Amino acid sequence: MHIIEFAAGTLRFLDHVPERAPADGFVWIYVDREALDLDLPVLQHAATRLGGSPMLDLHIKDLGNRGHPSHYDYTSVYDLVIFRRLATEQEVHGEVGPNQSKSALAGFSRIRTRAVGFVVFDRLLITVHPSGCYAASAFVQRYLSDAVQVEGLGAAGVRTRLPAGAADLMLRMLNMMVDSYLDLRKSLSAEMDQWQQNLLAVNSREADWGALMTARNALHALEDVCEEQNDAVQEWLDTQREQPPHWMQQAELDGLLARARDVAEHIERAMHHIQRMQESAETAVQIHFSALGHRTNEVMRVLTVLTAIFLPLNLIAGIFGMNFEFIPFLHVQHGFWWTLGSMIGIAIVLALFFWRRRYLARPTP
Repeated sequence: MHIIEFAAGTLRFLDHVPERAPADGFVWIYVDREALDLDLPVLQHAATRLGGSPMLDLHIKDLGNRGHPSHYDYTSVYDLVIFRRLATEQEVHGEVGPNQSKSALAGFSRIRTRAVGFVVFDRLLITVHPSGCYAASAFVQRYLSDAVQVEGLGAAGVRTRLPAGAADLMLRMLNMMVDSYLDLRKSLSAEMDQWQQNLLAVNSREADWGALMTARNALHALEDVCEEQNDAVQEWLDTQREQPPHWMQQAELDGLLARARDVAEHIERAMHHIQRMQESAETAVQIHFSALGHRTNEVMRVLTVLTAIFLPLNLIAGIFGMNFEFIPFLHVQHGFWWTLGSMIGIAIVLALFFWRRRYLARPTP
């Protein structure tokens, strides 16, 4: 558990919950989900003392649920926001099934999510993260690196702009989580381009259909996650517009709403990119089958031409193979060679004819 107090443009790291929340700041308590049950008495004590109300049992269950979707709920005292962030490579490692294609391990295997819980009071922010969460660790390390601890007091002077309130810090972490989805675009786009090239290749045996299906399923799941994120942020934003905090000045509220709209805009950008990738995948599959049908038509055309060339030859062979006693050229000394030469000549003429008409052209890739 980490306890950080923001007050008067400074911050300090505490070993215990303070007696009261700062009048010009707030307190951030960060706890791992694995230690939630152990630290729950301390969290409830902090919520009662600093926030004015204990957390509901239902909300505590939501915070401890690893698979909870992005969600927003509220009481008269605090807001609850559940937000699913993108899992790190260390968290994803070892979760890929044995039957999954290796080509899907690069980018699309990273599409795993973890739930992060935020309990937002006026002067208190409680966050519940998976163990080793990069979002919370990044902010803690940032404040540690920017802080110059004063011996004996634990006060800190910081070079960066500190969050103005609990909701502001929550939005900053949400923005970082959403940006991780946007950072994934390059690797996903590169993999999708490679699959498209394999699908459109003349020899499409290299096309990994299992990986493509895995990618499509991952994109569908990621779109659902982004929609849930967008709904949660929009509901929180609507609540802030309808019931603004009584202690917050209008300028501070406008800045908070602007940051929330920026988070929602980033989520919409991620959704738009996901939808484009889904369309690209569908288009690649359709073009693949169209190209496959075109190559099949080319092959069938060549086979049809060859059949047309040998059809008159079969006719001649069938005629001279009849069991009649009197057949022209049957008893002629050179009849066989004349007939064979005629058949070869007919085949050459027909082949030249079809070649001039481009019926025997090389199949296009």
